[in-house]
Amino acid sequence: MLLTKEFDYAIRIIRSLSGFEKRSVRVICDEEYIPVQFAYKILKKLEISGIVIAFRGVNGGYILAKDLNFITMHDVLISVDDNLFISDCMKPDRDCPNNDGGKLCNVHQELDKIQNSLINMLKEKTMDMIL
Repeated sequence: MLLTKEFDYAIRIIRSLSGFEKRSVRVICDEEYIPVQFAYKILKKLEISGIVIAFRGVNGGYILAKDLNFITMHDVLISVDDNLFISDCMKPDRDCPNNDGGKLCNVHQELDKIQNSLINMLKEKTMDMIL
C-alpha cells in the first residue's frame, strides 16, 4: 500500500480549513503548497464524501462539514483513494500464484494482518488528534 501524495494533500487541505472559515482554493494552495489542479480534484472528492462543503460563485470557497473530532485519517484516505492495499497482490482482482484455492499464502496472511492493523490505526486517529 502506498499512502499517496493525494492523501497528503487532502490532510493539508483539511488543516487549512481547520479554522472553520470559508477559504478559497487559491488561499488553501498558497498556504499549503498544493498545486491548484490537484486541489480541485481532491476537494471534489472530499465534498462527495461529506468532509467539506463547497460554495460556488464569485464569493465561493470551502469549509469543513464536520468537526475535526469526527473526521478520521481513514475517512480522509478512503475519500481520496479507492482501496487500501499494502501490496498489489492483495487486491481482489489480482491472482497470486502462491495463494492456494482462495486461501492466502503465508506471506499474504501476514501482510493482511499488517494491513488490518494499519486500517484500525487510521480509524482511531482523528484529524483533531494529528493537527
